[in-house]
Amino acid sequence: MRFGPLELKSNLFLSPLAGYTNLPFRLTLRELGGLDLATTDLVNARSLLEKNPKAFKLIESCPADRPLAVQLFGSVPEEMRDAALYLESIGTSSIDINMGCPVRKVCRVGGGSAMMMEMDKTAELVKGMVDVLRIPVTAKMRLGWDDENITAPDLVRALEDAGVAAVFVHGRTREQGFDGTVNLAGIRAVAQTVKRIPVIGNGDVTTPEAAKKMFDETGCAGVSIGRGAFYNPWIFAHTQHYLRTSELLPEAPFAERVRVMRRHLDRMVEVFGEEHGCRMFRKVAPWYSKRFGPSHEFNKRVVRVSSRAEFHEILEGYVKWRERFLGEDGELKTQYRPAPLVASFMQEPGVAQRAAIPVPKGPVEVW
Repeated sequence: MRFGPLELKSNLFLSPLAGYTNLPFRLTLRELGGLDLATTDLVNARSLLEKNPKAFKLIESCPADRPLAVQLFGSVPEEMRDAALYLESIGTSSIDINMGCPVRKVCRVGGGSAMMMEMDKTAELVKGMVDVLRIPVTAKMRLGWDDENITAPDLVRALEDAGVAAVFVHGRTREQGFDGTVNLAGIRAVAQTVKRIPVIGNGDVTTPEAAKKMFDETGCAGVSIGRGAFYNPWIFAHTQHYLRTSELLPEAPFAERVRVMRRHLDRMVEVFGEEHGCRMFRKVAPWYSKRFGPSHEFNKRVVRVSSRAEFHEILEGYVKWRERFLGEDGELKTQYRPAPLVASFMQEPGVAQRAAIPVPKGPVEVW
């Protein structure tokens, strides 16, 4: 897979998710394998130019976090161009333009999904960036504003002419937010529109089977995964294995999930300091516990954790509490095992369909 001059080792990507896809999470996923290009949280171009410390924390990286794309949002061409030039100067591998964020604060200033409604203006902004950068520029979009305004196929044609190296398409409209079924036919329509650039599908990919179905039914060149990586940090490595061999690897055992969760917390403390890192981890730990089986005892305490020592104490107590749900083989008894993950677009008889992937509590709700 190539994005212009950038050669990639995997066609599986980490989607940006405000408040979550920070440096500790990206490093945790990279260590588990299967992931090459990852993308930061969305960053306000103007905030970067104003040297806002919070914006600089969003783009914090290290040599092990490569290749890395930074996702910019904004609607002022000069600000987007100058912010992208700065990012190129500090070694960023690629610039991703956010045209898909559905939240009001971003759309109100002409960014995010609002960019899909002004194609000429958006294409001109993109061309202004492409013309001055040596690194690739990509775009992340939705299918359109709503079901009456499915603009992605027309927009991607304009963006390809403007010089983008790839487009990422979330198979929902802005009106849907994160609810309802991902529209694979909509992603396929975009993939069939382009002539030269890769189209990356996105939305509800929570299992290797869901990734394969998206590849098969849309003809997309790659798949981008966001919330599915919280349910299963091994999803990139497991999906690569499944695509190569048609063999589904088992979910990681409890002990391995705990090991990775602890390593994730260590990185949060290293990057953000103990107090702030632990406070941020309050919203991350419950995502790990979704696959622990019964986890109420863990969740009610971890959402108040304030130090690494306290976290280890909570975890030790939970491991003992959890033993009552285990069989003689040390595994969860059947009735306590988490239900299989099923994407909204997967039709599997006898498995309850989830109407929407729960949106993590955090900044995404108040952007």
